[in-house]
Amino acid sequence: MSLFTLILVSVVQGITEFLPISSSGHLILIPQVTGGADQGQVIDVAVHVGTLLAVIGYFWRDVRGALLGLPRLLHGKADTEGARLALLLIIATIPAVLFGLALKLTGLDDMMRSMALIGWTMLIFGIVLYWADQTGGTSKQAGDWTLRDAIIMGFWQALALIPGTSRSGITITAARRLGYGREDSAKLAMLMSIPVILASGVLLGAEVALTANAQAARDGAIAALLSFLAALAALSLMMRLLKSVSFTPYVIYRVILGLVLLVAAYS
Repeated sequence: MSLFTLILVSVVQGITEFLPISSSGHLILIPQVTGGADQGQVIDVAVHVGTLLAVIGYFWRDVRGALLGLPRLLHGKADTEGARLALLLIIATIPAVLFGLALKLTGLDDMMRSMALIGWTMLIFGIVLYWADQTGGTSKQAGDWTLRDAIIMGFWQALALIPGTSRSGITITAARRLGYGREDSAKLAMLMSIPVILASGVLLGAEVALTANAQAARDGAIAALLSFLAALAALSLMMRLLKSVSFTPYVIYRVILGLVLLVAAYS
């Protein structure tokens, strides 16, 4: 892989992972637009590691609390804030893991990597995000997260396995419909990304562990660093902007890109 493609893939993944515009959709489009080869699973694992470290670092206080709560949770107790958060994150992750395994075992995950599908999901779920953002309440905060809401958001998150949907976008949509404010919706969506990214990274990592070589390891290290920096910058910027700006700019981007992809796919 050329250095330019490596940088492009890493930065695109880092920027789009936490913005509601679909990182998987953009990564699938890169080789179709540039005419290059698919980046491969080694780079996929690397950029996942980079974005995982970015969200853990940004929300370290919450992550630390959840980690400290795990021992109590393993003893059947969810009587602390951290243990409760760990429990809800695990529950919210289950639907995506089960759906992901089903797609993997049936081979449907490879069949969904088309420009037309990404165009439709970009457009449709962008409009759904706009609707939820404009009509959703603001009565709930992240600290009010309940078991019921975690289950509902978990099922919505499973839809993100369809390329172009956007994991952060669909979970933010669900949170806004449930009455969480914009910043709190984004925070819950980002925290929910940690076990999902970790699970997908472990799955991909297991597949490439025996095939990676020195060159692949070097490319992976560069990709991880670049995606970490890009993800941290994008996440910080989005969380700051949400204090005064709605999700409409992301919706506009999704709609325009979706229409462009549909024209290209059907022309």
